[in-house]
Amino acid sequence: MAESAPDKKGGRIGARGARPGPYAEGIRFLCERRRVLWRLAAWSVLESGQTFLSGYALARALDDGFLAGDRGIGLAWLGLAALAVALGAYGTGRVYRAMAALVEPLRDALVRRVVTHAVGGEGGGRTEGGGGGGGTTAVSRLTHQVEIARDTFAGLVMVSRSFVFVAAGALVGLFSLAPVLLLVVLPPLILGLALFLATLRPMARRQEAFLEADENIAETLGAVASGLRDIAAAGAEEPVGVDAGDRIDAECRAARALARWGVVRVVAIGVGGRLPVVLLLVAAPWLLGRGVTTGALVGALAYLQQSLLPALQSLMQALGTGGSRLAVVVRRLAGTAPDGGGAGPALAPGPAVPDGTVARPTSPAVELRAVTFAYGDRAAPVVEGLDLDVPAGGHLAVVGPSGIGKSTLAGLIAGLLEPRSGEVRVCGEPVRGDVAVRGSGAVRAAALRVLIPQEAYVFSGTLADNLRYLCPQAGPGARTDAELAAAAEAVGLDVLLSRIGGPYADVDPGALSAGERQLIALARAYLSPAPVVLLDEATCHLDPAAEARAERAFARRPGTTLIVIAHRVSSARRAERVLVMDGRQTVCGRHAELLERSPLYRDLAGSWGGPGGSGDSGHLLGAGASDPALAP
Repeated sequence: MAESAPDKKGGRIGARGARPGPYAEGIRFLCERRRVLWRLAAWSVLESGQTFLSGYALARALDDGFLAGDRGIGLAWLGLAALAVALGAYGTGRVYRAMAALVEPLRDALVRRVVTHAVGGEGGGRTEGGGGGGGTTAVSRLTHQVEIARDTFAGLVMVSRSFVFVAAGALVGLFSLAPVLLLVVLPPLILGLALFLATLRPMARRQEAFLEADENIAETLGAVASGLRDIAAAGAEEPVGVDAGDRIDAECRAARALARWGVVRVVAIGVGGRLPVVLLLVAAPWLLGRGVTTGALVGALAYLQQSLLPALQSLMQALGTGGSRLAVVVRRLAGTAPDGGGAGPALAPGPAVPDGTVARPTSPAVELRAVTFAYGDRAAPVVEGLDLDVPAGGHLAVVGPSGIGKSTLAGLIAGLLEPRSGEVRVCGEPVRGDVAVRGSGAVRAAALRVLIPQEAYVFSGTLADNLRYLCPQAGPGARTDAELAAAAEAVGLDVLLSRIGGPYADVDPGALSAGERQLIALARAYLSPAPVVLLDEATCHLDPAAEARAERAFARRPGTTLIVIAHRVSSARRAERVLVMDGRQTVCGRHAELLERSPLYRDLAGSWGGPGGSGDSGHLLGAGASDPALAP
């Protein structure tokens, strides 16, 4: 059957390689289905007959019936017009049935095209956006874009067919009433159509540019929203903001260009559909003087108002918006639309430390003098009057109940928080909230300390990119692949590195477990040139053995001062000294000393693993995380 053959022919829709554009593809698709088109044309004749009689019967009912005093003739012509409406409705119903034989083969061809691309047939198995995004794209195309293409194509065919046959019926009716009427109606109609057709290509280009700009904004904002933490950590707020602003400006320019051509289209509708009515009314005395009857004038106005103007408006609306949308969707379903870079602006790692070597301080590495901090002017201090010295190369564990201020202390040492009073020094340099005041400011501060929070962040890219995040890109501090492998083995990342295929394999942060993300962050800190390392429960998602391996790696790292926010007793036992935080009653000493001196520490150690704190199966009482999350 003719309707089954298109299924095979339909596969050429959107084939790769040099080929005509979507409009030419559509024409070819229609030409291959001539029998279906002939059926549509046959049933559409009934619609054109309805249009013809809508004006002609009205003219005859007036001239030969009501105005001539013969009411029966007038009613008979009106009855004939009503019968034509019924026949036209029947024809419209048959048209919709014939449309299924034209539209469904297009849908089937597009579905086959999407499935072929999704399973890696044509196009070499490329998926948009890389990684795992291709499956989502394929589902979107199958469930949404294919239906858009089918419905839009059906609408375009119906509207175009309707305009052709309605215009034919109206023009034949005008000629039948009085040929001179065409001299008034036809020129503006042709001029309006020509003006509209002239806008099709530029309007389609600007419609597609607007759609792409809108999609770019959506992708950019989605990437920015999901990567806010990476942006802040990399200090990339300004370039990301500029990039997002550029994309918004691009959409604004595309919208203005589209609006300008939209004005031209409105003018085309006015010239082609409304100007003939005005001309007909203005020329009425002249037409009546040339033998045109009153009924013929009324019939001509009926043709214009009830048939030609609505059909013209529907055609311009459908071709103007639906045609552009169909062209865009078909190109994308065929895999020929530009990819546009995929996912918005790249969130690159922040500025590298300019010098890979940091002068190792003598003593102490971290100093706090009478430090007080509160989250708000009237809030109670979280840290009050704290004095603390951590010698260079020292290993300090910080313990205390949940919410006591352990993460706050880490933020103060890292320079992320500024004390209300007192002074914080790192490697002998004063810290003033986010900047260590020395030479190159914030960049130098990044070289002095590294803070790994409980929720480690990993950005999309290669594993090597993540590991070199805090390292210089060139010079003495640049890290080789061998150093990356050594760091991975030291902190326990070697298993993950082997599993994903080496340091240059891509990592998907969403596909990693919390423990795997922590291992990457630990290896990144291990490779950094910073002499002071702060682990703010950075191993809480690791098992005790993995945690011990990572902490011992940092303890053996040359020139490293290690401060650990502890959540297991083993972390406190491994440390040289332990700081017990309890508001103003802070105590610092060795594990054995604190068991005798600090009731709070005895309680915490008991909650870890029984009397004496020798066990390691439990966690610090209340550990986890009511302290504000802090990320470097």
